Amino acid sequence: MDITYIPFEQGQTKLDWKGLTNALVEGHILPKAEIADTFLYRDRDTLLSRSAWIDGLGLAVKSATIFPKNPQNGYPIVNGAVSLFSDSDGMLEALIDFHLVTKWKTAGDSLLAASRLARKDSQCILIVGAGTVGRSLRDAYGALFPKAKFMVWNRSVQNAEKMASEYAGMEVANDLPQAVGKADIVTCATMSTEPVLQGEWLKPGQHIDLIGAYRPDMREADDAAILRSRIFVDSYATTVAHIGDIKTPIDEEVISQSDIVADYYEPEKFTRLSDDDITLFKNGGGAHLDLMTARYILKRWST
Repeated sequence: MDITYIPFEQGQTKLDWKGLTNALVEGHILPKAEIADTFLYRDRDTLLSRSAWIDGLGLAVKSATIFPKNPQNGYPIVNGAVSLFSDSDGMLEALIDFHLVTKWKTAGDSLLAASRLARKDSQCILIVGAGTVGRSLRDAYGALFPKAKFMVWNRSVQNAEKMASEYAGMEVANDLPQAVGKADIVTCATMSTEPVLQGEWLKPGQHIDLIGAYRPDMREADDAAILRSRIFVDSYATTVAHIGDIKTPIDEEVISQSDIVADYYEPEKFTRLSDDDITLFKNGGGAHLDLMTARYILKRWST
């Protein structure tokens, strides 16, 4: 059996955001995924493997090596690949570039939530964080809201200015509270361990998209923001006990798990109820989403 290798640049040319979100919807109609993560360490170096199996879709293992000293030798810190296996016989079907799957999975996850939770008439989108993920979010949200005005805020104004220069019409937000007050959608992709967004800044009708936090000690939104919002997650299994944005307010009894309205396996509840709702989505990005994304990438590569 031939094994397909899909690199980043060539693979990306065959993808579109609408097609990916459709693939994520279809993936959640299938039986719930079985997922598992493993970590191996050598001093500061890490091997992270995330695995998922969905009956009817197949198996995937996304392996990432994180070597912080690599830039000294001209190599990126994070490298890796996704191994995609057949559902019928377990044979290896494809090796896909780690960064390709991660980029499209991460932004596509948030885009699917926004398509259901954000107001359709959203006109102003604020991106908090001017890194690689912030740029992916600009591409993804631009596909769903092509007429929207985009702003970017970053702790380093220089990095925000660099990102803004790459997109026509994008503005740099210098005052974060003021920018949040103007935005219809706030999408946050930082590495912060302390809340960046405060509930007192939010306004009725907003959609808040939290992406950056991935550990129990990381948060992007404070308790007030959580309390003012209707809360949604991509998966209970990968957010509630694992990520500070959800875990901390539950542990401290600010909210309970029952305050989370739905995850993607409950599509009938995953919706905005009124134009005044403040909806808040936590993007946990589990391995089952990597599998759904990898299968979509292979399908588009093969057609």
